[in-house]
Amino acid sequence: MTAHDHTARRPAPASDGEPGRYAGDQGATLSPQRVDSAGPNRHGDRSDARTAADGPGEARTHVPRAATDDLLDDRANGTEHRDGSAEAHGNVDSAARSNAALPGAVRVVELTCSVGRRNIVVGADFSIEPGETLGIVGPNGSGKTTLLRTLAGIGKPARGQVLIDGQVLHDLRPRQRATTVALVAQDESPSADMLVGEVVALGLTPYLPPWGLGAPRERQQVLEALAAVDLAGFADRPVQQLSGGERQRALLARALLQDTPVLLLDEPTNHLDVTHQLDLLGLVRGLRRTVVAALHDLSLADRYCDRIIVLHNGSARPPAPPAQALTPEVVAEVFGVDAARVKHPATGEEHLLITPRKAR
Repeated sequence: MTAHDHTARRPAPASDGEPGRYAGDQGATLSPQRVDSAGPNRHGDRSDARTAADGPGEARTHVPRAATDDLLDDRANGTEHRDGSAEAHGNVDSAARSNAALPGAVRVVELTCSVGRRNIVVGADFSIEPGETLGIVGPNGSGKTTLLRTLAGIGKPARGQVLIDGQVLHDLRPRQRATTVALVAQDESPSADMLVGEVVALGLTPYLPPWGLGAPRERQQVLEALAAVDLAGFADRPVQQLSGGERQRALLARALLQDTPVLLLDEPTNHLDVTHQLDLLGLVRGLRRTVVAALHDLSLADRYCDRIIVLHNGSARPPAPPAQALTPEVVAEVFGVDAARVKHPATGEEHLLITPRKAR
């Protein structure tokens, strides 16, 4: 179960005379004390919250991750990077990424994913390290969405297993699964009569009792999640007034608030202008979560992913670093285009250049 599996329900109105539940969010800023007050070991506290009280009527304490705090602090201080520089989106400290205490280890064992009676992906077998950003690429119809839905626990595998931190994902209760993995689906359309803040607030649903939204703390968390995706001031706006790119960022804000160790993104850059494409991928790469993203743009996958899986003819090639996964030979075989690695004349960084074969 992901947050959008819940029936949409409007949070209770504010009781302090505000004109709307999310009114006044334009001035919302991050308050680091809200997390620090939970104790020095924030990741430990959050893990305790996930494993406690799985009953449908039992509330949990939801302690958001520190990474989102840092990103919001960057925005507030004007120090976030929007130029795709290596400092913003490049190499991540290997010691931090290999932190054994970080949750979100994924193991996929001989996984076969089907649609109806047709096997789409057969025998996928790979592991994802905690905190790693893994890209999934492949031609249209190769099974990217089908594989992601199975990794999210929505689609049931025809064979094999998905384990997250040693637990079989499809054996978890719905509420447990919703605190383990979040999915931002492709072209998802929230109910048109909802406000943006209400859509984002659904990310808190797994941690709260029925009808449990509406407290000031939850409202503040919604505003912070919106600010993280560059949607400050949008909480009271009707969803139907959003552009496609704005809606995509609102759904990402919901997933940030859901605060799971594993985040799955299906074509997250669809509908986004180039600035927000780079911002979004830089944001999710810095979350210290395990991120799995299906991407059509090979250049973006090459730049932002630690490793890449290539889907082709029903098989999933083993994850490999971008330079090994997207060789000119592989790109030509799978996608029917030419690829070359070229150095940026100003930065010296390597970029994957894609050209049609007729351009030779």
